[in-house]
Amino acid sequence: MKAEEHSTRTLKVGEWAVRLTSYKLGDTYHCTADNLDPGAWLARAQGVTREEAENRASQRARKLLGRARREPNAER
Repeated sequence: MKAEEHSTRTLKVGEWAVRLTSYKLGDTYHCTADNLDPGAWLARAQGVTREEAENRASQRARKLLGRARREPNAER
């Protein structure tokens, strides 16, 4: 199988920038969410549509980042 319909977009979750990368593999869409700063992988999801996969991955990322905090003197 070959990945098709590759897409990347960035969204803001609180103070964090999150990149969603999605693609279609066979009949299923896959999406990964990663934190651009510091570059940590957050979530991975699948769905019948791109929107479903992206929503699942972004919801999981929101949940994880909702518990995270930055140190006051952390470099950005």
